[in-house]
Amino acid sequence: MINSLQDTIKLNNDVEMPGVGLGVFQVENDATVEIVKNAIEAGYRSIDTAAIYGNEAGVGKGITLALASTGLKREDLFITSKVWNSGLSYAETVAAYDESLQKLGLDYLDLYLIHWPGKNKYAESWRALEDLYKEGKIKAIGVCNFNISHLQDLLKTARVIPVINQVEFHPRLQQLALRSFCKEHNIQLEAWAPLMQGGLLENQIIAKIAEKYGKSNSQVILRWDIQNGVVTIPKSVRKERMTQNADIFDFNLTDEELEVLNAMNLDKRVGPDPEEFDF
Repeated sequence: MINSLQDTIKLNNDVEMPGVGLGVFQVENDATVEIVKNAIEAGYRSIDTAAIYGNEAGVGKGITLALASTGLKREDLFITSKVWNSGLSYAETVAAYDESLQKLGLDYLDLYLIHWPGKNKYAESWRALEDLYKEGKIKAIGVCNFNISHLQDLLKTARVIPVINQVEFHPRLQQLALRSFCKEHNIQLEAWAPLMQGGLLENQIIAKIAEKYGKSNSQVILRWDIQNGVVTIPKSVRKERMTQNADIFDFNLTDEELEVLNAMNLDKRVGPDPEEFDF
C-alpha cells in the first residue's frame, strides 16, 4: 500500500514509480513552471506531461528550479511524457522523443507513452519505444487509452510488455474488464481524470464518506484509487489543493465504503472513447 507521496510501486520491469503524481494537462506553459516547482517542493516526485500539452518546456524549468531549491537530484524524480498521434511512424517517434527531452532539458525520461491508439497507428511507434528502451534512453515504456482490443493486438508482436496503461478512471468509469486484463498481464493501471475533471467534487454520496474522515471528496476519491492499486495523477494548479490532494495517507476506507464507491460505476466518460475516436 502507498503510504506517502514518495512511496512507489514496482512496474513489471522492476522500475519503481510513485503511486501518486501530478498531471499538468491543460496547464499553460508559463504557469507550469511555478506549479511543477511547488509540487516537487510539496513532496511530489512524479510529474506527468505530454507533447500535445505544449508545456514540456515549462515542466523542465520547474524541475530545474525545484532541484535547486530542494537539493534533490534528477534521479529522485519520475518524469513521464507521451508521443502524439500526428507522428507515430518509427522515425517520427524517435524524433518526438528527442524533442521532448530537449524541451524538458533532461537526459532521459522515466516513462514514455503512446498517447492514443488511434486506428492501428501504434505498431511502428511501439517498435521505436522498444528500441529506445533497449538502448537505455528510457527507464520504462507504456501506453495510454488502450482498450483490451488494442492491448491484445499490441501483445501479439511486442518484444517489451507495456509497464503502464494510463486511462480515464474514476468512480463513474471503473474499467473493470480492462483492469482485470491489465492485472492478468502485469500492466499497471494509471488514472487520468481521477476526479472526473471536477465532476465528482460535489457528489453527495462521496461527501457523506468524506465528512466522516474530515476530508474532501477529492481526497476520498484519490484514497479509493490507492486502495484499488491504481496509480493516480490528479491535476491541480493551486499549491493548497496540491497539498490537500497529498493529504490522503492518514485514513483508510472501510470495505463497506469501498463498495459504496464501487457501486457508483456508470461507464461514463468525460474524455473520448478510444474505440471510436480516431485522430
